[in-house]
Amino acid sequence: MKILLPILSIFVASAAFAQPKIYNQAIVNTTTNVIAPEEEAVESIAQEPRGGMNFRNMMDGETKFVTYLKGDLVKTSIKSEMGKSTIYRDNSKKLTTMVMEMMGSKNGFFASDDDMANMQKRRDSMMAERRKADTNMAKRMPPMERSQGTTDISVTGETRKIAGYNCIKAYLITSRILGLKDTAVIWYTPEFKLNNVLSTGGMNSIPGMGNMMPGLSGLDKVEGFVMRYEMKMRRNRRMEVEVTKVDLTKEVDAKEFDLPKDIEIKPMSEMQNMFRGGGGGGFMRGRD
Repeated sequence: MKILLPILSIFVASAAFAQPKIYNQAIVNTTTNVIAPEEEAVESIAQEPRGGMNFRNMMDGETKFVTYLKGDLVKTSIKSEMGKSTIYRDNSKKLTTMVMEMMGSKNGFFASDDDMANMQKRRDSMMAERRKADTNMAKRMPPMERSQGTTDISVTGETRKIAGYNCIKAYLITSRILGLKDTAVIWYTPEFKLNNVLSTGGMNSIPGMGNMMPGLSGLDKVEGFVMRYEMKMRRNRRMEVEVTKVDLTKEVDAKEFDLPKDIEIKPMSEMQNMFRGGGGGGFMRGRD
């Protein structure tokens, strides 16, 4: 043990100064686990007013992600007990397309970055009005901060191997504008980074859901690729995300990013009609 500790210290210190190699092509498999509190009542989960599809606990349990990267194109396939989804991202066009297969139906939606920002503003405005009208809701669901403060990375001396890569443990600490702090535990490899992909798995891969994880802002400051992270969620849930396989050598076929031709791709703003009967808010519902 006395010999091992200095070796680990040397690895962490040398990794801190090493420049990771940047790849423009990769295939990454990731597993996400959202663990609900044991004491949570089943009755409270089942109750979902206003009708529509319940996305309140959409990530509970295990979800498998496969991410394909080729230049400016990113494709993420998601599989869980709820169904299958595929997200296509064209960074050159700033365009995101989502195809979902759930309950025997297949639907597709697209949105530009500006569209997503405008939809988020409308959701925030509606939530603010609902809080004004419902004092109990205001206590239960405080407004989420969109603008973040500073993010600090505290590197530890702990290391472990994940998916064949030596990884370093660190704390990602985000200080918000109201003085609150969000902390996530991350394990990253200093060996490589991926162009256009800061992390895989979790909610960051899902359009409109990344802002539910403010503790993961600042990933661009990590000198390497995040192979695992652990963080607390709302309603006493815990999320654990870990990369299980990385392939940096296999050629990714351009056909991987072809959109399906058997469905109509609609504006993403129409998703709210599916999930909330036209009531607005889309699948961002249930942020408390």
